Parts: sequence; structure tokens; C-alpha cells
Amino acid sequence: MVEPDEAAQAGEAKKRILFLFSDTGGGHRSATEAMIEALDLEFPGRFESKMVDFFRDYYPRPLSYAPEIYPPISRLPQAWGFSFKASDGRARSDAVNQIAYPYVRRAAQRLVRENPADLIVSVHPLVNTTLARAMKDSPRPYITVVTDLVSTHAFWFDRRADLVVVGTDQAKAKAISYGIPEGNLRVIGLPVADRFNQPLADRAGWRTERGWGNERPVILLVGGGDGMGPLKRVAKAINDAELHASLVVVCGRNAELKADLEAVDWKIPAHLYGFTTEMPQFMAAADMLVTKAGPGTISEAFISKLPLVLYARLPGQEDGNVTYVEELQAGVWAPHPREVVEALRTWVDDPAARAAASQASAKAARPQAAREIARLIADQVGILD
Repeated sequence: MVEPDEAAQAGEAKKRILFLFSDTGGGHRSATEAMIEALDLEFPGRFESKMVDFFRDYYPRPLSYAPEIYPPISRLPQAWGFSFKASDGRARSDAVNQIAYPYVRRAAQRLVRENPADLIVSVHPLVNTTLARAMKDSPRPYITVVTDLVSTHAFWFDRRADLVVVGTDQAKAKAISYGIPEGNLRVIGLPVADRFNQPLADRAGWRTERGWGNERPVILLVGGGDGMGPLKRVAKAINDAELHASLVVVCGRNAELKADLEAVDWKIPAHLYGFTTEMPQFMAAADMLVTKAGPGTISEAFISKLPLVLYARLPGQEDGNVTYVEELQAGVWAPHPREVVEALRTWVDDPAARAAASQASAKAARPQAAREIARLIADQVGILD
């Protein structure tokens, strides 16, 4: 942490940082909140941060409904994959942006005008080119923080950004192929909440207190804040296999899923939760993670040293995450419930194999990414000069 300097103590104006995101998936919000938290931890009292959901708060209809439209669309993987691939690539993404800009131009200009800032941080691919064009007559410094790990869409990369932060070397190579100068790129990792860096003081005691126990390894099954994906089929398959493990299922905001699972005749110890703010503790206490291939969850799992079983992914956008995890030997791709069970059985029955995957996961972790980005932001606005 950098202590406030004499100028700050004397009442120097706080640096204003505008974060542009949208609730089209939980990763954009959580990454933004992690960076704001890191700014406050590293530079207490030096920044005034503001989050703006550009779709919901500024864009015209029907684009303003994007956060509400996202969940049902993401449940149509073939359509998602087609739209991702059809718009990816430099020429195709430029064409889409060219067609869309007249429709959103006034909204984007109003966004910039109504939110004065010393630095703008984009945390969403669909605002970058629009933002750069909207600032043509009154340019401001802006950086992009890419929240996809590997399969980064061309929309993320606008050559007018002052800096682009990516999570992996693969994403860096993609950025360069789309014309981002290598000198304007930083490979830092994905920003996650600082709580994921805080291990449980008494892991066994925490598990005992929650009723999870310590006699069996704990499988943590999650599907995002909305409990999306084939969670029910996977949970039932794990139960039917009667693995020598305890199962913890986080259903998110999906009350129907939670009710369905509560009606199951459980043959193994099972603990069901709705939406929780204790995911850092859950990951720290678990031994294995079964999840969709979301970049934020994968990054959190690495920090928590968890072996991963990936059971679902968004075609196009998350394909590279699956390959990345497998190449690191930190987890496996298991798109069918029976494959999930077999992967888990290997780790339940062979603690050495589980430990090797755990070590590979930990090796891939970038626990200080949020704080590194905070220092990068501070440098951009002159605080570290």
C-alpha cells in the first residue's frame, strides 16, 4: 500500500476514474469492483471511482435492455457461438462498429460529457471503439482491461486506447494481431476480489462449523450468479455415482434449481446454497471445483489452488479457456455428466493426482493482478510520478 503523500493530506483533489462496464455476465462487474477495491487498498483516499453501465444507463432501446437479454441468450450456445465468430476478426468487427455507431453516437457523447474523469477504464468489449470515436473532439486518456482470458474478441481492441491490459500471453498475441502495439500491452491477469487472497485461518474448523466435515474431500459445484448451465444433471450424476466425497452446490439466484435439488434423495453428504457472498471462503475450503469455463471463476480457482472440472462453456468466447486449463494440467473438460463423474472419481480416489492438479492451478494464479492494475492506473494519472 502506498501511503497518502503530503499533497493528498493537504487536500489535493482526488483523481476521478470512470469505469465503463455492463451487467452482461457477472465478470465485468466483479472485475470492475476488484479494481476499485485495489485502488482503495493501494492508494487510500486518492481516487474517486465511478461505475457506469453504459448499456443500461445511456444506450437507446433495445440496447439498454442488454443486461436483461444476456441470460436467455447465453442459454442458446449455438446462437452465441455463431454471433461471436461472425463478428470476430478485424474487418468484420470494424464493419459492425461502423454500422452501429450512428445509432449510439449521441448516447456515447452524452456519456463522456456527463462523466468527467482523469482516466476512463473500459471493462467491456462493446464500448471501446464507440468510446474512442465519441472522444474525438475532446480526447481523454483511456485504457482497456480485457476480462476474457484467451478467446478475446476483436471488439476488445481499439488502437486508440492508451494501454490494453490482458490476462494471458495468448490474449496478448491476439491483441497484437489486431493491431495493438506491443508497447501498449500489459500481461497482468484478471482482477479478482482481494478476499480470494485471504486463506482460511482454520480450514478444518470452518468446514466443521458449516457441516461440510473433513472426512471426505469436498466438491464445489457452481454455475455463476444465476446458476446457469446443466447444474441439476451434473449434481444428480455425482449423487448417483456415490463418490466418497461431500458435495457443495451453489445455485445462485436460481430458486427453482435450488428447490429441485432440495427434493433429491441424496446418497452423499450434500449442502445446497442460493446466492452467496462467501465464494472466497467456499473456494478456500473446497478440494475440487466443477464449473462452467468463465474466465473470472477460473482465475479465482487458480488463486484458491483448486483443480477444475469444466462442464460447460460459451462457444467462441470461452473455448480458449478450456484449452488453457487443460494445457496447464490444472483441470479437465467434461461436457457430459458422466465425464464429470469420471474426472472427479480420479481425484477422489487418487489424492496424489488431485494434489498435482492443485499445484498446477496454483502455479497459474495471478493473485496480485488487481493491485498491479491499480498501480498502472495510478501511474497513468501521475500519482506514481
